[in-house]
Parts: sequence; C-alpha cells; structure tokens
Amino acid sequence: MALTLLRHTTPAIASGVCYGMTDLDVAETFAEEARAVLNALPPPDRIFSSPLTRCRKLAEHIAQSHALPLTVDERLREMDFGTWEGLPWAEIPRGELDLWAEDFLHARPHGGESVAMLTERVRAALAEWHSHQGHALIVTHAGVIKAALATEATSQGYNTTIGFGRFVTLTQSLRGTSA
Repeated sequence: MALTLLRHTTPAIASGVCYGMTDLDVAETFAEEARAVLNALPPPDRIFSSPLTRCRKLAEHIAQSHALPLTVDERLREMDFGTWEGLPWAEIPRGELDLWAEDFLHARPHGGESVAMLTERVRAALAEWHSHQGHALIVTHAGVIKAALATEATSQGYNTTIGFGRFVTLTQSLRGTSA
C-alpha cells in the first residue's frame, strides 16, 4: 500500500502571503504545471483531495486523466491561520510569531488551528488509508504533507520543503518517503 501526497500547483496569490485555509484559485500557469505533474506521478488507484479550489482543480484534472472517481475530504485542507490569513508574513506582529516559535506545536496566537490540531486531523485520515490496498493519491497542501511526514516519524517532518506540484510517497511497509 502506498500514499502519494501531492502539493497543489501555484495558487493565484502574491508570494509571501499567509493563506492557509483561504480558498484560492490556481495561477495562470495551471495547465502547464498540471501537465508536468501528470507526467511525473505514479499511477494511482484512488484519488482524494482537499476541498480547497487550488487542490480540487488539480485532483479533478488527474482523476479525469486516469478515469478515476475523486473523493473530497475536509481533513486534507490546509491549516487555519486565523487572523493571519491573507496577511503578508512580513506584516504579522513579531510578538505573535515569537509566541508560535516558542511552542510551535500548540501555540495559536492567530486564533486558528495549532500545528498539533492539524497533525491530529491528518493522523486520523492516514490511519484510515493505511488499511487499504493499492496506491492512493492525495492532493493537498504543504502543511498537511509536513504533518503526514511528522506523523510517519520521518526525520524530515515539519522541516520539509515541498514545492508546488511536487509529491512524496509514503509506503506502509517503510512508513517513509520516496519520490
């Protein structure tokens, strides 16, 4: 059993903005990016997606290309950054960022979701999918992928950087990554 976690393509928003749960459309480069993703992905048996547009559009494109149904799962949405949503990272009060850094897993100075809350939600979804056979594709967000890697006890965890349209594959036997 394998799970491929794919980050959405480039969203239609300026660089440097905190956008977590904000529902953004895809950038004008979507068609080109989606084509590159399709060429690189291992063929899935099942496809799951975050409900947010930037993921759903890519998941629908892949599902159509493979003639597979798509399941949208709320647990795959990005972290809720509360009052930080839509703010440039440079404009978020330094004191709030410091509070978050001091207790990265549990602090919620923005009033949204904590990293621990995100991880718990992702852990619940992964527990379900690890019991299935085949290869599932999950189209989601960087935060969810990082939570999955941390949940899988890999050395990368939350320090992972994953670009738009990039993916990692978790295998049940290895519970690690390959891409």
